[in-house]
Amino acid sequence: MGARIEDYAVLGDMGTAALVSRDGSVDWMCVPRFDSPACFAALLGEAEHGRWLLAPAATRVATRRRYRDNTLVLETDHETDEGTVTVIDTMPRGSAGRSVTFVRIVVGRRGRVPVRSQLRIRFGYGLLAPSLKRDAGDLLAISGPDALRLSTPVDIVARAGSADAEFDVSEGERIPFVLTWFPSHEPAPPHFDPEYMVSDCERWWREWATRCTYHGEWREAVIRSLLTLRALTYEPTGGLVAAPTTSLPEELGGGRNWDYRFCWLRDATLAAAAMRDAGYVEEAFDWREWLARTVAGDPARMQIVYGPAGERHLPEWEADWLPGYAGSSPIRIGNAAAGQFQLDVYGEIADAQHRLVLEQGFRPGQQEIIGQLLEFLESAWSKQDQGIWEMRSEPRHHTYSKVMAWVAFDRAVKLVECCELDGPIDRWRSVRDQIHAEICSKGYDAERNTFTQSYGARELDAALLRLPIVGFLPPDDPRIVGTVNAIRRDLSNADGLVLRYSSGGGENVDGVSGGEGALLACSFWLVDALTLIGRDVDARRLFERLLELRNDVGLLAEQYDSAHQRLVGNFPQALSHLALVNSALLLSGLPADR
Repeated sequence: MGARIEDYAVLGDMGTAALVSRDGSVDWMCVPRFDSPACFAALLGEAEHGRWLLAPAATRVATRRRYRDNTLVLETDHETDEGTVTVIDTMPRGSAGRSVTFVRIVVGRRGRVPVRSQLRIRFGYGLLAPSLKRDAGDLLAISGPDALRLSTPVDIVARAGSADAEFDVSEGERIPFVLTWFPSHEPAPPHFDPEYMVSDCERWWREWATRCTYHGEWREAVIRSLLTLRALTYEPTGGLVAAPTTSLPEELGGGRNWDYRFCWLRDATLAAAAMRDAGYVEEAFDWREWLARTVAGDPARMQIVYGPAGERHLPEWEADWLPGYAGSSPIRIGNAAAGQFQLDVYGEIADAQHRLVLEQGFRPGQQEIIGQLLEFLESAWSKQDQGIWEMRSEPRHHTYSKVMAWVAFDRAVKLVECCELDGPIDRWRSVRDQIHAEICSKGYDAERNTFTQSYGARELDAALLRLPIVGFLPPDDPRIVGTVNAIRRDLSNADGLVLRYSSGGGENVDGVSGGEGALLACSFWLVDALTLIGRDVDARRLFERLLELRNDVGLLAEQYDSAHQRLVGNFPQALSHLALVNSALLLSGLPADR
């Protein structure tokens, strides 16, 4: 099966990202950006689909690793019978997609250690082996539009798309490797000192981390999550991808495998709010500018998900030559959810715009966006949709979707009242009240004292835990308390973690066969709901349990499989990390205005 998902650490340059396993193998990297074809795809298959192993050649190795404090510089200590070496890994910030650099430095700590470097380059998601040639001491790998240059003082043996080396590292020695991607039709970028690139990268991330305004008891976990969110941001545009990977399974060996290397409006909006609440106002405004460019025009044509630069066309297809992580197939590239109608994203956007206007006022074009959004919602709010979980079954009147439509009108009314937004406030108030009344009538089960997943249904939905957060009803309203109790009772597994909805994800519910793990964001939402209804002890206990599920370098996937006690789903997951930040702030007594 290879490495577990929790055995990986993420590196990134805010243009793309790579996953490095505990044993020193880079098993996933796309170039030049998150949603491009991978040149290392062993994560979804075998080593021959592309990877870069740099580790001791010994059979007995004890490994410890860590990020340097508040950075994305990874250090992995390998202790063998012959001695100890440390591998330093990082990806210096890129050049807006014109090049991508991966730096690895092997440092001798004790004794004399035999080390091996095994580089298997495969472009096109593991399909294409490049041609190799020497160039002034470097090794060049070229395939179509892509070129990789390997620079190192070590002698490299190159053959058939592979480049291997064996060498010894003694105490005090530092052996660098620099792998650089660039367009094959352009000149190779200049060489830079690898030691300088590491120190400069460390400095930049550490300075960025100092801007965090949260100083509560979970500061370390919050900063690591914020660093992860920043690493998942495409710096040239401000778009934030949901995860840097595709098709890591929600069920080991199953078919719930999706491509998350895109910008979901919902996730990006919630992430911007988390960043803002932790002191990163500039990043929140970068998101607002990305949003303005991306949805400019007709809101009726707004998608729920876009490419990192705002691309709309995300066709879904399958890479059938890859066997998949742990034999989980199919491997999906692209995401058909781009064509779905999900009503809740309009509310998320309106809520975020409301907060930003309160802090900084209107920016050019922002009033027009809000007005167009509400004009569309006046007729669209009553329609059925696929819901927050992107169900591939028939649309329904999802209760949470309707709640977020209510949020959109509620925030628009407040902007008219406080900030001189130009709009038909009386009509918006009327629609807001109509939606509220309909939800309380059709989306609430009075017999069981809980809101339900959709109108007239008995199924529950963990998204309803957000109702008190968005202000639909006061936290002490009996209907809110009843919903929290019902979800905690009926959607929690033996670990106390929360499933997305009733029935375990059966095909009759969402149109997709197979099961899944507990969604970690939903468990953090339960922390928030418990906090708001006054159950602080239970909230803190669950939050501490969720922190224990992070891997050794503080990262979370999308879900957790309690039966196998391991992380599942795409990794690292923005929604999990932004939810962690929100829960930490709320437990620390900061305002719950997200």
